[in-house]
Amino acid sequence: MERDWLKDGSYSSLELGFKNMTILKKKNAKRVNRFRGKARRRLEPFLNQHVKNTHKALAEERTFDEAFKQFPTKMPTVNSEETALLSSLLPIDSMDDIELKNIQLQFPSARRFSDSSCQELRVHTDRGDIMVAVQGDRSKPAILTYHDIGLNYTSFQPFFNYVDMRALLENFCVYHVNAPGQEEGAPTLPEDYVYPTMEELSNQINYVMVHFAIKSFIGFGVGVGANILARFALINPEKVDALALINCSSTQAGWIEWASHKMNSRALRSRGMTPAVIDYLMWYHFGRCPEERNPDLAQMYRTYFRRHVNPGNLAMLVESYARRSDLGIARDSASIRAPVLNLTAALSPHVDQTVSFNARLHPANSTWMKISDSAMVLEEQPGKISEAFRLFLQGEGYVAPLSPTKIVAFRRLSDAGRRRACRHSPVIRITENPISEAVVC
Repeated sequence: MERDWLKDGSYSSLELGFKNMTILKKKNAKRVNRFRGKARRRLEPFLNQHVKNTHKALAEERTFDEAFKQFPTKMPTVNSEETALLSSLLPIDSMDDIELKNIQLQFPSARRFSDSSCQELRVHTDRGDIMVAVQGDRSKPAILTYHDIGLNYTSFQPFFNYVDMRALLENFCVYHVNAPGQEEGAPTLPEDYVYPTMEELSNQINYVMVHFAIKSFIGFGVGVGANILARFALINPEKVDALALINCSSTQAGWIEWASHKMNSRALRSRGMTPAVIDYLMWYHFGRCPEERNPDLAQMYRTYFRRHVNPGNLAMLVESYARRSDLGIARDSASIRAPVLNLTAALSPHVDQTVSFNARLHPANSTWMKISDSAMVLEEQPGKISEAFRLFLQGEGYVAPLSPTKIVAFRRLSDAGRRRACRHSPVIRITENPISEAVVC
């Protein structure tokens, strides 16, 4: 029988290999047997020692198993004598100090949409009264904000209360303008009420400036609010120092956008805040699949849209935004004279609108930025937006550069305030913070 074997990378037959082998002579056989005897004598002590160690380890393991079986399978219970002894050793006061008496869950919706740091005031305009929330010292320069559809001034609260923004806002006073009927708890507007157009909404800012004696301001708008502030800057360029606009559209609504706004506004009027309308608002603000990025934040806004938004009033604002006119600006002719920080998010459905808006701005006084890994940048990326806004104002000469030492001091004071409140309070408050700060732009 032939077998193959490997030799020097090639196969050859064993039968061929055996032809060259010679039979061992008797002298060579004696040498082999002598070598085997010496090897056996040298290795025998090591083999005997290995066998002894193996038997010893098996005996120890058997002894351990027998001893382990003697222990009870259940934990012993504490009887009354041991309880009395423990009570006598530990005083009652010390037990009260370490006892967990109460836990209160502070949900994001409760924290998010109730802030007493703003003073709410009513301002009379030619199209009815509007609500303006003031945050800060009125003697300081003004920052005027305007919200997007489905929201109100509370959407700016987490951003302006962000720890890095507190150091910046020591030098400003923030005026949060609300569109008619969009504030929380607003009564339903009458059926015969004609909602203001985008031009009329921008004209209401003049009444706000007269009411608070504001000569000029820095605008900060999102979506609908960004479009309103851009219109105001075109008509009143001397009253606007700078603009920070997020997801701003400079053109008319396309057929698809117009149809979406029209269909949802009809649903809001007839059936109220339906799940389909909530899904549309979530897509409008967060893009696709917001639950995968931040489920807590998405659930918070779904609850807010369902419970705190007046459907009839929102339908009027949506219809007004759907009928908006073109801004009529061009890079080579009439454009916004104030410096513009044009912001958007990589996952936002309004990226193309900001690109078109940037193409119609003069490149010498405009900056376009797209923040990655987010759609609603004020909620998902407050750190990046606060840094961009601070550097934008520094570049325009409105604020002095903030040293890293001052920013770190504000962060420490904020953290110390949180720890101090929890340490001296008998109630432990657990707050869910949906904002993730460790995201790279």
